Amino acid sequence: MRESPNVIITGTPGVGKTVHCEQLAQDTGLRHLSINKIAKERNCFETYDQELETWVVDEDKLLDAIEDEVLQGGYLIDWHACDLFPKSWIDLVVVLRCPSTSTHYDRLSTRAYPESKLQENLDSEIFGVLLEEAHESFDEEIVVELNSEKDDDVESNCARISTWVESWKRTQAEN
Repeated sequence: MRESPNVIITGTPGVGKTVHCEQLAQDTGLRHLSINKIAKERNCFETYDQELETWVVDEDKLLDAIEDEVLQGGYLIDWHACDLFPKSWIDLVVVLRCPSTSTHYDRLSTRAYPESKLQENLDSEIFGVLLEEAHESFDEEIVVELNSEKDDDVESNCARISTWVESWKRTQAEN
């Protein structure tokens, strides 16, 4: 039985996943697991997508690479997808959203993405693709949607998630 929960922090690029994970790691003691970083360090790629100028992750290889760690618990999993993770590994799924298209566009523009990749990410956010993915992949009660548009959203979101983590730990200790 895990002593600390595993939390996925997901959303389209530019919604603040990494900022939230870094703050939460300080606040909760959970470890930030950047899937992008792990995929690079452990060579979990299938191919390179020339049009989007990005590597395509080999999901099976990635899961094999992180399984032993994640099963121990205590991770903030930072990635733009959540449907590949087994339900048994995850205790909370936080889907960050940026409802302001202009704010999101500005954030993505600073990344020098090709226009096709920028537009794909904006469309994904507008249509709530990752929120829908989370609802289809996990039980309703563990999926939370939080706005990440304004600077003070990070602080309030992290406070809310930290409270949830402490409550989860108390409940586990009682059982």
